[in-house]
Amino acid sequence: MGAIFTPGLTVTEHHIVQKDRRLPIEGDVDVEVGDVVEADQVVARTSLPGKVFPANVANQLGIDPGRLKAYMTKDVGDSVVKDEILAETPGFMGMFKSEAKAIVTGTIESISTVTGMVILQAAPIPVEVDAYINGRVVEVIPGEGCVVQAPAMMVQGIFGLGGEVKGEIANIEGGAHEVLDPAHLKADHAGKIVVGGAYITLKGLKRAVELGVAGIVTGGFDYDDIKELLGYEVGVAITGGEDLGLTLIVTEGFGHIDMAPATFKLLQSKEGRRASINGATQIRAGVIRPEVVITHDDEEASAEKFVPPEPTGISVGDTVRGIRAPWFGKIGTVKSLPVDLMAMESETKVRVLEVAFADGHDAILPRANVESIER
Repeated sequence: MGAIFTPGLTVTEHHIVQKDRRLPIEGDVDVEVGDVVEADQVVARTSLPGKVFPANVANQLGIDPGRLKAYMTKDVGDSVVKDEILAETPGFMGMFKSEAKAIVTGTIESISTVTGMVILQAAPIPVEVDAYINGRVVEVIPGEGCVVQAPAMMVQGIFGLGGEVKGEIANIEGGAHEVLDPAHLKADHAGKIVVGGAYITLKGLKRAVELGVAGIVTGGFDYDDIKELLGYEVGVAITGGEDLGLTLIVTEGFGHIDMAPATFKLLQSKEGRRASINGATQIRAGVIRPEVVITHDDEEASAEKFVPPEPTGISVGDTVRGIRAPWFGKIGTVKSLPVDLMAMESETKVRVLEVAFADGHDAILPRANVESIER
């Protein structure tokens, strides 16, 4: 058997990145195929319908619902401003007036003379989708969005929190083993993506939020700290929508794990470059990886949509990472791919591979216990 198929991630200087930029509902697409776009450029826009707010106006005025329209100062379809008078009674000799005010800025959707209810809909919420990366539009989906393509450096992580942000890469002094704590974070890191180390402490992450850091990319983070940080546990569903104050990307796993040398070296070489990062992660079927993307602006993106080659799986000589103890997080090279099944300690027979790890140790691992790393 010459190759095997396993989960994999990308850590490479040169990659063709394609980003599907779509609206949540139908709207307008502002670009065409072939357009060159910048990361912050809006490529599609729409408006989400505002929330609906019912108000018992007849009850507020103390009148019969059937007489409601006679006292309305606004009609169906009219725009209103919060606290603007919707209806009022004349009172007696100018006294004892009753009035009802708009509880939200928006539009009057309906007036019922049966229930006495007035339905208001809040103003539409504008939604804009930007390109996320510098590149070229290679496909337009009418009414929905587009696909932006670019040659870029890409580093995918194991786990992330928070959504899309952009900022300059700022490296922390020290090696891949460095622990990021509050002392490493400075005021001039505000708005930047801080990279470095094997681990960030909870205090360090909270300090980064206080300083207005855009993102943190590090080797590891304690899983138990996520609950303390967010107030709830993160399950197997997709992450990325957390209101964290920044985006966190963990490249190696939970705990104190040195960032892989190749990953660390690649990110360190990008000091001062503007990156786009996204912490969205999905662990179960339909895997989504958190990512760091830095486009090669000196290379022109193709006007044609890139078709990725068929996956070739893992072969002898490929780089892999252990994803189960005792080799979790360790990087090695595939030495051989035995064909025959091998019995494990559990007495289960599985397919295995032989890996030469960077620390000089060789090991036989179940093929399900490694992931490939594209260089």
